[in-house]
Formats: sequence, C-alpha cells, structure tokens
Amino acid sequence: MTTRIGVVTFPGTLDDQDSLRAVRIAGAEPVSLWHRDKDLHQVDAVILAGGFSYGDYLRAGAISRFSPVMETVIEQAKAGLPVLGICNGFQILTEAHLLPGAMLRNNHLHFICRDQKLRVENAETAWTSDYTSGQEISVPLKNVDGRYTADERTLDELEAEGRVAFRYADVNPNGSLRDIAGITNAAGNIVGLMPHPEHAVEPLIGTGRTDGLGFFTSIIKKLVNA
Repeated sequence: MTTRIGVVTFPGTLDDQDSLRAVRIAGAEPVSLWHRDKDLHQVDAVILAGGFSYGDYLRAGAISRFSPVMETVIEQAKAGLPVLGICNGFQILTEAHLLPGAMLRNNHLHFICRDQKLRVENAETAWTSDYTSGQEISVPLKNVDGRYTADERTLDELEAEGRVAFRYADVNPNGSLRDIAGITNAAGNIVGLMPHPEHAVEPLIGTGRTDGLGFFTSIIKKLVNA
C-alpha cells in the first residue's frame, strides 16, 4: 500500500510544491491539503510547508494556527500522526502549542537566505531516522522570523529529554538560543525546523546535494514498518 503524505497550503505558502515534489522523489504519494478543508483525506503524515502564511501580518504562523485544517492536524498529531513543520510550518507548530517556544525576528533584523550546515542531534524521530546522531548536513535556510526562543526551564527540558533535533553548525544565522535549528515533541512524531530540507533533495537544485532527502525517506520507512 502506497504511503500518502499530505502537504498543507495556506494563503501565502511558498514551498508547498517543493515539499510535494520531495515526497514524490522519496517514493510516497503526495497529497495537496487546503487550509479550509478539515478533511486530511486519509494521509499517513502531514507537512506544514514554508512560506509567509497570511503574509505574517499579525505574527508568523499566528493566523494559520486557526485555519480549519489545523483543528484536525492538532487533534491527530496529539494522537500520533507524524507532522513536519518547515520554516513557517515550524512557526505554526509553536503557535498551535504542538511544540514549545516561539520564533522571533532574526537578531540582525534582516531576511537571510543561505546554505546552512546543521548537526543532527536526534536521529530517533519519525522524520530523522535515516540520519545518524552527530551527522552534519547542509540545506538551504531562508527566513526573517527564525530566532528560536523559550524560557530557560523549557530549554533545559528540551536538552535533558533529547528533544533538540538539529543545531546550527559553524555559524548561528539568526540568534536562536542554544543554536537550536529544530526540535521534536516527546513522542517523536512532531518535528519542526527552520531550514528547508525540501530544497535539498536533487543534485540540480538547492545546495546541489541531497542532504534533505532523509526527512522524507525516514517517514516513509517509519510508516511502512509501523
């Protein structure tokens, strides 16, 4: 049976087609999900793609969090549905309280677009099992509200429970606390990160490498072996 992975499109989403393509390249069936539709159409996992949903006019991800589709995503994610939030999707996950913390404006107050080296800290989530702990990968990064923040107690809990999924390596591009680039929930089915693995799945685009493909092959193997 074919694995079906849904990609949600909100008004202002930019990278939904890239995410759908990455799912297809990895070997699963991509399914487009519209933000007004509560029905997830029997997908096995969901990706909240990057972009500027609702123009980030209120606060990045704050309006999308209340879209009809998110009612179903939140309910099913809490029940174990695998969910990956990329960039704006990560912001939506924090706004929905599926992941702790918040995203602030970059500390240099500028939009940044660059190839970014990441270190894999947790290779045991549903979205990272094709990597190894300590592995360094390079994927594109593009954001203006990418500075991860949380109170010290939350940060300590994330560290102690192994829930920091990725850290920025070599350089911290936006001032994120403790160099955090991505985190996971305790169950490991929900992962959010600011960089864009969907832009690093083919040698002809993005970084010219395929370092991001592991996100999509990881979830397929997880679902097939479940």
